[in-house]
Amino acid sequence: MTLQDFFNAVSSNPALLAVFLLSIPALAFVVNMWSGATAEEIWRWRFVYATLVYLACIPGIFAFTLNIYLFLFERQSIWQMNLITQVLPIVTMAATLMLIKRKLPFNYIPGFGKLSGFMTLIGAVIGLLWFIDRTRIYAVTYIPFIYIVVGFVGLLLVIRFAWSKLF
Repeated sequence: MTLQDFFNAVSSNPALLAVFLLSIPALAFVVNMWSGATAEEIWRWRFVYATLVYLACIPGIFAFTLNIYLFLFERQSIWQMNLITQVLPIVTMAATLMLIKRKLPFNYIPGFGKLSGFMTLIGAVIGLLWFIDRTRIYAVTYIPFIYIVVGFVGLLLVIRFAWSKLF
């Protein structure tokens, strides 16, 4: 089964994926109601929040990365977007993160720093690949490889700095 086959199968029966993705922010809302008001009560629920963050962010990051790839490299039109597989995971991720952030700061959620680092790495790799694709640097180049590595590390640091300022 290829990735295209998987997306075709999900697109032919989108109800299961839609219910799964819509249940994550609903669960975050319910957990926000049950977790209490004091810091000790909220602290006990941090692993539940971490589970919800990962359930929302893994499909959301994948969908976001897939959209960037499809728009930058495959030149997909925005009119051909599949709302269930390309938009709903990102909306779910944003809604879940907003609901959780109202109750608990992200630095108290176990493993959230690794998730943001992973997103930074994906962004840097896509940025570098897009730069290489646009400049056709892979065809004929007189640039030493060390400059490409330094550019990649610099891009990674810039994206990491921007991400830390964003959140």
